[in-house]
Amino acid sequence: MSDPKKSLSPVWNRYTQIHVDHAEGAFIYSADGRRYLDFTCGIGVTNTGHCHPKVVAAAQAQIGKLIHGQANLVYHQPMLDLVTELQRVFPPHLNCYFFSNSGAEAVEASLKLARNATGRPNLIVFQGSFHGRTVGTMSLDTSNTIYRKGYQPLMPGVFVAPFAYAYHYGWSEKETTRFCLKQLRHLLATQTAPEETAAILIEPILGEGGYVVPSEGFLQGVEEIARENSILLIADEIQSGFGRTGQWFAFQHFGLAPDIVVMAKGLASGFPLSGIAARRELMERWLPGSHGGTYGGNAVGCAAATATVRVMREEGLIENSARMGVKLQAALQGLQQRFPVIGQVRGLGLMVGVEFTTASGEPDQASAKAVWHHCLDNGLMLLTCGTYGNVIRWIPPLIISDAHLDEALSIYERALAAVAA
Repeated sequence: MSDPKKSLSPVWNRYTQIHVDHAEGAFIYSADGRRYLDFTCGIGVTNTGHCHPKVVAAAQAQIGKLIHGQANLVYHQPMLDLVTELQRVFPPHLNCYFFSNSGAEAVEASLKLARNATGRPNLIVFQGSFHGRTVGTMSLDTSNTIYRKGYQPLMPGVFVAPFAYAYHYGWSEKETTRFCLKQLRHLLATQTAPEETAAILIEPILGEGGYVVPSEGFLQGVEEIARENSILLIADEIQSGFGRTGQWFAFQHFGLAPDIVVMAKGLASGFPLSGIAARRELMERWLPGSHGGTYGGNAVGCAAATATVRVMREEGLIENSARMGVKLQAALQGLQQRFPVIGQVRGLGLMVGVEFTTASGEPDQASAKAVWHHCLDNGLMLLTCGTYGNVIRWIPPLIISDAHLDEALSIYERALAAVAA
């Protein structure tokens, strides 16, 4: 028999060759005995840390009672318990839920709901967005051509507006917001009429596109334009949700009231569970039987998600995310003063991006990758993102302590010094 690793599809573009033995809290332990401080969270998934004992206990208890209860056939208590917990988290107007397995599935559900409920075909997304890898969702992706290359033609009816990424444009936040909102209005006047536009889909903070916090007033302006034209507003909170930004959801930082919210990643601490939350009167326009899924709302996943939400609330992880995020950004901004290769530090809570640029202001992928490699070699797992791969993103678990953060920053500082030498 050949090495089973060689039988895995090479379509998985591997960041590391770590063969994990086990993981606990903020750490991954490899089969060869190395310890890694995991500031990737499985790409923003294990917000409660690896194998949180309360999540593990909830899953273990459920797996001996019911593993699968298909949602069309039965009600099961874990899903009902999860709804009760989510009702405490979401604003009151988002009072109806549908569950899937992956983030892409949940985005697809939100689009199908929007089209079905409005009777309109078209969708607006934003430059730098990432919403998934299915044919439908990759039609919405604009953060990098790798997600679309070789799969065209894609789903029609998708139109792209500029995202208020002031650092990219080289403008002030006020200028950037004014330009981007003007272009969104122009799009509705020239490419997709309001009466044929079902929804505006937006990440409140760009994820794969570079961990970009939009310039001031942009999201509020997008919501205003949506309301003026009776277009639904969908917030994709897959990467930014469940405490990542120091609020339950990123849209709360900006005072938004989206019609639909997409959730996944941090919802169930690693179990494959996703969903959408929407206004009930909107859900009631969704033709029964026109959407569904065999595994959506799996009983064990729902039990783990219920425990996850309770842990986040009872152990103050939202507050810890906000507090540690302030400390992290302050430390990174201090390093920015010493290492000019850092062009910008940005983020909210523990969703923080560090953009690397050359002396002439161009994206510096080489330095970002060199720093990333140095950190990995010294026991700190980070990830890059952004169209040009020049942004290092910080996604630690929300349970991290000052000691965890100090250790990570020490490794990172040494990596910057080594690359600058």
